[in-house]
Order: sequence, then structure tokens, then C-alpha cells
Amino acid sequence: MLPELSSLETFRHLLAEAPAQDAAAIAGAQDRNMQLTKPPQALARLEDLAIWYAGWRGEPRPEIKTPQVIIFAGNHGVTAKGVSAFPPEVTVQMVANFEAGGAAINQLAKLAGAKMDVHAIELDRPTADFTESPAMTDAEFLDALRIGWTAVDADADLLVVGEMGIGNTTAASAICNALFGGVASVWTGRGTGVNDEALEIKTEVVSQAVALHGPEIKDGLDALQRVGGRELAAMAGAMVAARYLRIPVVLDGFICCAAAAALAKTAEGALDHCVAGHESAEGAHPALLNHLEKKPLLSLGLRLGEGSGAALAIQIMKGAIACHSGMATFAEAGVAEG
Repeated sequence: MLPELSSLETFRHLLAEAPAQDAAAIAGAQDRNMQLTKPPQALARLEDLAIWYAGWRGEPRPEIKTPQVIIFAGNHGVTAKGVSAFPPEVTVQMVANFEAGGAAINQLAKLAGAKMDVHAIELDRPTADFTESPAMTDAEFLDALRIGWTAVDADADLLVVGEMGIGNTTAASAICNALFGGVASVWTGRGTGVNDEALEIKTEVVSQAVALHGPEIKDGLDALQRVGGRELAAMAGAMVAARYLRIPVVLDGFICCAAAAALAKTAEGALDHCVAGHESAEGAHPALLNHLEKKPLLSLGLRLGEGSGAALAIQIMKGAIACHSGMATFAEAGVAEG
């Protein structure tokens, strides 16, 4: 049972007091791993993933049976500045495509055997233009966090959170620039494929936003509220809910990782239950992963969003757990140990 998310301070407290891994399950998984019919570390990172996963699930011999993919959608007032190659109406159209089963994420979620849910968050009411004011009021920010907080299925055993929102690479760039410093151009990429002129506008928008809000940003949640978006906040809420439900999370691309960064810059160890699903083609994503100290499972040049790269990485996680929990031990197989 999740605690009630009654205020932003409650969310900060819950984030700071989030549960840790089960030490006994880790020890049991490590012991089992040493007895499996393979040379030590022959499966390399798959072994590490299985032990990490076991620690969060509290089971030394876990399984992945009920993964969940959640897509959050939101619109951004900053798109009026000309930062995207597509109009905001595309967000609504793509949500309809998700609900009809026609998007890439639908296919990848189905392939992974994952339940998929879509949450469109006030698409008719974009966030405020964050070059002029905070993107969300306290009440709007809390509402978005709650949507993510309550969207996680307690019966899920692995979670992917994805997004849809025209203009949200601009928000993600602003979050990263605010949290990690440097010049705006380092964090600002082409997103959906903007031309050189639009990229220049986008970079200036990020720079203006950070200059305006920087003095008021004390932690990652401040950045998420001031220069983020409803779908990014919902992703963050879902990630923290997953932690309380002991559900490991596979992070998607740049936008998802920007939402995760807001948690990491608010509480130490906030992303210990998360693994990076892939490294996207968005220019700043590798740098962001380095800041988060997350090594991606895949690197395929993807830049779609929607949770697509993370959903594909569910297969890697399933492979790690299948080998760990399904392989025979030397004793069971009657194989002599070396």
C-alpha cells in the first residue's frame, strides 16, 4: 500500500526515506549465481542485473512475469516560441494512436508481454511558458506527481515509464542545464528534428529559462516544477512509487532520464532501483547518463521516446532473470565444478 501523497513536502520526505534493497535476497542471489552451470562471470553484466533485480524484489530466485509500461502525455506552453518541428496537436493525435495500438511502443510492449497504460494529462491546458513564469504552480505540480504515483500497478514486477509531449525535449534540456550547469547549447539538441534556425531559438529559450529560474532552484524537484512539464513530473512520481512497491525501473531516453535526474538531485540514491535501458541519439543523453552514473543496456541510435528503448530493454532484463532463475546448479545437473 502506497502512502498518501498529500503535499510536495510529503513527496520530498518519501523520496528521502525510500526503502533500500533486501540484503538477504542479494546474498541468496549471489550464492545461487556462484552455483550455476557456467564459469564465474561468464554471463557478465547479465549476472549483475539478476542480482540487482533480486535485491529489489526480495527474492533470491525471482521471475519477470508482469512488466508494465506507462506512457504519460502533456503539452508545453513554451512551444509557442517555435522550439519544435511539430505543433502541439500532435500530442493529442499520438495519444489516440497509442490507445488504438498503432505506435512503436505498442508493438514493443506487446512483444515484452507488458501491460501498457496511457495517461493524457490536461492536453487542452498546456503548462505555462517557462521563459516567463514557472511551468507549473505548486498545485499543478503535485497533481502531476500524483498521477504518476497512482499509475503504477502494485502487481507489476518491472516498470518502464515513457512520454509524449511536443516541446518536451526543450523542457528536458532546461532541467539538465539547471541541474548540471554548463552552457545551454551543450544540453539542447534537435529533438524531433528541428532545423538550424529552430535549434538556435530552442537553445536561447533554454538559456532564458535557466537564467530566470536558476536562483530559485534549490533541488531537482524545483527544476522539474519550474522548467519541466506534467508528463515529466508524472514519470518522476511513478518512479518513486515503484521504489516503494519494490518494482525495478528501466529508464528510457533523454526526457525520461531528465525526469529521473530531478529525483537524483533531490535525494541521494533516489535512482538505485533504476537501470538505463538505452543510450539515445539525442546529443546530450550520453552526458546525462554519465551524470546519473548509469550504463545503458542498449545503444541503437533510437530517438523516438515513448518508452520505446526501455521497452526493448525489458528483453535484456528477462534474459538475465531467465538465466539466473532457470539454469540448473552444478549439483542439480550432475556437472563437475572446475
